[in-house]
Amino acid sequence: MEVSYSCNDQQAPEIVFFDLETTVPHKGGQRFWVLEFGAIVVSAHKLSEIESYTTLIRPRDLSVVSVKSSRSDGITRESVEKAPFFEDVADRIFSMLNGRVWAGHNIQRFDCVRIKEAFEDINRPAPVPVGIIDSLGVLTEKFGKRAGNMKMATLASYFGLGQQKHRSLDDVRMNLEVLKHCATVLFLESSLPNTLHSKWYGSSSVMTRSRTNGKSPCREETSRKSPPTSLAYQRTVPYARGSLGKVTERMKGLLCKAQGQPPLQQLFKHSHSLLR
Repeated sequence: MEVSYSCNDQQAPEIVFFDLETTVPHKGGQRFWVLEFGAIVVSAHKLSEIESYTTLIRPRDLSVVSVKSSRSDGITRESVEKAPFFEDVADRIFSMLNGRVWAGHNIQRFDCVRIKEAFEDINRPAPVPVGIIDSLGVLTEKFGKRAGNMKMATLASYFGLGQQKHRSLDDVRMNLEVLKHCATVLFLESSLPNTLHSKWYGSSSVMTRSRTNGKSPCREETSRKSPPTSLAYQRTVPYARGSLGKVTERMKGLLCKAQGQPPLQQLFKHSHSLLR
C-alpha cells in the first residue's frame, strides 16, 4: 500500500503503538491465543499521547492459560476467566488500529499476524494500517546491538527505563520511550560523528549483563516477541508492504520538518534512527 504525505499536509495520520500478550504454544499444532491488547495513539508531530486502551481477553479454550504465570506480573487463568471474549472488544480494537500508522516491537512478524488471526476467528475483516513502523527492524539497522540484543527488556535496561512488565499498555509506553532515547543518542552521534560515534561503539565501559556474567540479559524464556531464532513460528506478514527502507521512508512525511516544532520533533528530524 503506497501512501504519500508531504510536509504541507494539514493532518498526518496518527501513530498507534500496540502490543499483544498471548499464550505460547509448546507443542506442534497448538496456536497462539490473544490474552491482552494494549495500545496508545500518539501525534505524529509531537509524539504526545492522545488516546489509550487496554483489555484482557478470555480465550475460547481457558485451559490454554497457565494457572500460575512464570512472570511476577504475568497473566493467569484466573485473571482472564471473567474477561470479555475477543468478539466483545473487536469493535474497540478495530477503531484503535484501522487507518492509522502501526508501531511496535517485532509487530511485523508477530502482532500483525495475531491480529489478523483473531479477526478471522470471528469472521470479521481485520483493521488495515496506512503504514508500519517496526522498532525491532529500525533499531537493529540504525542503533545496532550495542545494548546486548534487541529485546525490549534489554533496550529498556540499557537506558535505565526500568524492568519490562510484559503487560501490553506498559510495554507500548516503554517502546516509545526506548525509541526516544535511541533517537537522542543517534542525534548526538550525528552532531559529532568522528568523536562520539567511534568512542561509544568502541568503548569497553559499555557493559551489558551478558558481558558481565556470561548470561543472557533476558534469560527468563524465549519470548513469543523475541527476535526470531528459528523458522518454527514464522508466518507471512498479512499486510502488503515494501521493504523496511520504503516503509520508514514514508514515515518522513509523518514527522514533518516544519519550523517551530517542539525539540523532540527537531531531534527526530536530524536523527538517523527512524527516518532513513
